[in-house]
Amino acid sequence: MKECNSCGKCCIKYSNGGLSASQAEIEGWELFTPEIAEYVRDGEIWADPSSGKLFELCPFLRKTTDSKSVVKYTCDIHFDRPDDCKYYPSNVQEMINDECEMIEVIDIENQKKAQVKLDILMQDSRPPSGS
Repeated sequence: MKECNSCGKCCIKYSNGGLSASQAEIEGWELFTPEIAEYVRDGEIWADPSSGKLFELCPFLRKTTDSKSVVKYTCDIHFDRPDDCKYYPSNVQEMINDECEMIEVIDIENQKKAQVKLDILMQDSRPPSGS
């Protein structure tokens, strides 16, 4: 399994209503980061503050191109992003379905071993087991 190359596939796929935020996350944004909370409408995240309509793409997703024309995506709210984003990817099958660029042929051939690798990679992003 490769390290994340910031291809943005997950951010793009799960924009426009594909993500959720808990009430606690929303309340935290309202209290500590109102510039994020303004994009929440009726419990839905990433809505236009003016119209209330969901954006096609997360408003905090930034596309950059380096000197070699390699496209990468960054998140303006990386440390305050929703748990749905923090915990992605959750399993190897999800990565395969989403055409995640971290996945390699060997991971597809031995998904149990790949899941162990993924769990190790993601251990700092996910809550402790049993939470």
